[in-house]
Amino acid sequence: MKVNLVPIGNSKGVRIPSSVIKECGFGEQIEMRVEHGIVVLAPARRTRDGWDGAFAKMAAAKDDALLVPDTMDHDWDKEEWEW
Repeated sequence: MKVNLVPIGNSKGVRIPSSVIKECGFGEQIEMRVEHGIVVLAPARRTRDGWDGAFAKMAAAKDDALLVPDTMDHDWDKEEWEW
């Protein structure tokens, strides 16, 4: 499908037909990148998308130990405080 570039201020834009938007699953935002001179548009990924699966894999591999010790676990913190 060929489309025309339309002026938008000092830039140019492309109108994406609603059927293409629906088929691609585009929401209010999309990601745009250039690969080897080709413009690629993709649905915007949500922040932390896929983290649940990655954490599950880490837990299954027993690779989910804390990298930094829990700083709230001190003997002095277990003693009674006086103010």
